[in-house]
Amino acid sequence: MDDRIKVFERAKELLLDHDMMGFANLWAVDGTMEFPFAPAGRPRLLEGREAVREYVRDYADHIDLRAVAHQVIHRTEDPEVLIVEFSMDAVAVSSGRPLRPSYIAVITVRDGEIASYRDYWNPLMLSEVSFGAEEDRTNG
Repeated sequence: MDDRIKVFERAKELLLDHDMMGFANLWAVDGTMEFPFAPAGRPRLLEGREAVREYVRDYADHIDLRAVAHQVIHRTEDPEVLIVEFSMDAVAVSSGRPLRPSYIAVITVRDGEIASYRDYWNPLMLSEVSFGAEEDRTNG
């Protein structure tokens, strides 16, 4: 298994364990996380591990990720880049309502760390999840 896939598999494991700080620690100190489809008021670019940490800190308080429902991994010709299509079985913590968020992630792994993670998620999911005022203030 190559480094790219090892890092992605570890990221999924940490998300399912609700270990958001462990997930953020996968980033390089200067790594980025981008959300090209983020709606107004939500961040489009996080620069650095600390920004990723702050962004994901309370994620599990809002979305309880339970299992990977579907996954397709696309290896690219670039030995650092991986494209992954996946969806997760989850529950909106505030309502108890089941969710199945879907993602396409373009991940660049350098020296065993995430250098870049472009997350093409569906922002319509936000209507199902209640984020607290503190997160809104922090991220938007």
